[in-house]
Amino acid sequence: MHDIWNPWHGCKKCSEGCQNCYMYFLDRMRNQDGSNIYRTKNGFRYPLQKNRQGKYKIQSGEMIRVCMTSDFFLAEADEWRPEAWDIIRQRPDVKFFLLTKRPERVVTCLPTDWGDGWDNVFFNVTCENQRRADERIPLLFQLPFKHKGIMTAPLIGAIDIEQYLQLGIIEQVLCGGENYDGSRPCHYDWVKQLSEQCRKYDVTFDFIETGSVFVKDGKTYHLPDKQLQAQQAFRSGLSHLGKPMQFHLVDDWGYEIPEENLYKPHYHPVTCRECGSRMTCNGCSDCGKCDSKARP
Repeated sequence: MHDIWNPWHGCKKCSEGCQNCYMYFLDRMRNQDGSNIYRTKNGFRYPLQKNRQGKYKIQSGEMIRVCMTSDFFLAEADEWRPEAWDIIRQRPDVKFFLLTKRPERVVTCLPTDWGDGWDNVFFNVTCENQRRADERIPLLFQLPFKHKGIMTAPLIGAIDIEQYLQLGIIEQVLCGGENYDGSRPCHYDWVKQLSEQCRKYDVTFDFIETGSVFVKDGKTYHLPDKQLQAQQAFRSGLSHLGKPMQFHLVDDWGYEIPEENLYKPHYHPVTCRECGSRMTCNGCSDCGKCDSKARP
């Protein structure tokens, strides 16, 4: 996927949400060990890569998700993180989505010129159940980031976050069920509660996928196909587009980039039409796997 940057790969399990980690499962399918942590060779400098025309492959205004097969604040990655920060520093025209289950480590892992935060960094914590929400969200509030969000995935229990949303700090909540081996059920009522709370405070809520096992009205549905999961999440109508996030992206000279010069996502008319992630993704990557002939 064109909107993912994995400077390192592999992770150590640290909480309930890690039990059936999708990265461990996918590595196992490739006869690899997900606990083996290493710096990626070709992907480390991805945000700085250019095409044959000398232009950045990642365009100004894109949102890049960082370390989706690891954790940006993993202790084992401490030696590589300063270089990753430097890459982020060199692309103030790109939004970087950071996600962690280790907010307690963050304050000691920030660059020396961080100040009160960089405007192109969107910091999120994972909260898979109420215990982790009450543990991690207060830490999130204490950290110096200009943009803050919550990822409730894999959602393995009911979560009440109203007390946190009412403070007006959280800009976005993402939600999804668990996938692959041993998937624990995600309940419609859990998702609905989060949706209603986000609507009350006009916070964007994106229900991206149901997970492999979804429970609604007492009936259990098994949905092994991720595209079907995303479609059903979209059709639920639980997602909500709230107040827009304002990222002040600048060029190499420090001048703010006009809105008309920023990346505008386009979507495949079939594959993307009913996708739960559509609201918060970078759109179609033109990878050729879908029937691009259908695109207008």
